[in-house]
Amino acid sequence: MIRPATPDDVPAIIDMIRGLAEYEKALDKVENTPELLHETLFGPSPSVFCHIAADGERIAGFALWFVSYSTWLGTHGIYLEDLFVHPDHRGGGYGRKLLAELAGICVERGYGRFEWSVLDWNTPAIDFYRAIGAEPIGGWDRYRLSGPALEKAAAGRAH
Repeated sequence: MIRPATPDDVPAIIDMIRGLAEYEKALDKVENTPELLHETLFGPSPSVFCHIAADGERIAGFALWFVSYSTWLGTHGIYLEDLFVHPDHRGGGYGRKLLAELAGICVERGYGRFEWSVLDWNTPAIDFYRAIGAEPIGGWDRYRLSGPALEKAAAGRAH
């Protein structure tokens, strides 16, 4: 079963975020807390959303996403921030069902894109994404400002 996350799911989502970070060898980078995630997903103006894959009462995985926009297409899209399925549920179709749910939201809303990033060493994920028809975007590298670099860039802002 795929369903939108509820406030009761927050502790399990945090655990899965930590599980994903551990898999990606970056557990020390996780700063999110149950309180922060609750505010992000269920505060007064949420702009981040989450769907849960459940095996009965047990949570099998999650997909956390937000609405993006393409100036070229002139329409919104979905950007998948994180997809995680517990190791003991992998191979059960949960990842595929979560992606199908988000693809369905794109189609229903007339969105033009459904995008995400994957680490270049994560061969199992790359193989999975290619198996459902996803293709890498050639010619594009992702860039990020964070921490001191973000602060330095913000210091150049006109007041």
